[in-house]
Amino acid sequence: VQLVESGGGLAQVGGSLTLSCVVSGFYFDDYTIGWWRQAPGKEREGVSWINRRKGISGYADSVKGRFTISSDNNKTSDGAKNTVTLRMNSLTPGDTGNYFCAADLYSINPNFTERAYDVWGQGTQVTVSS
Repeated sequence: VQLVESGGGLAQVGGSLTLSCVVSGFYFDDYTIGWWRQAPGKEREGVSWINRRKGISGYADSVKGRFTISSDNNKTSDGAKNTVTLRMNSLTPGDTGNYFCAADLYSINPNFTERAYDVWGQGTQVTVSS
């Protein structure tokens, strides 16, 4: 079971970035995949989650209307590639942090409870400057 993030970098205030999380080792349709972030000196906070089987997604209040989460299950010559994407628009310095994707393998209802997430990626850094 593995999650690998990419797409982080430096963005201007008001700019956009798209993060990707490639999920492998399990059938990700059945589980909730979430995006989390951690700013320096702060606790990790939930940003967004998606559950393909239920067809639902959720967002933290701080990113509603600016961030969009989506998922794809593309079949390639190497096999299925499961990807969860976080499109981030209208970025502010408050969006700066290390962004992680994580899988919740057991909860019935998707949520932003950190301890519910069982598998985590290594993170990708997002820096928003003015």
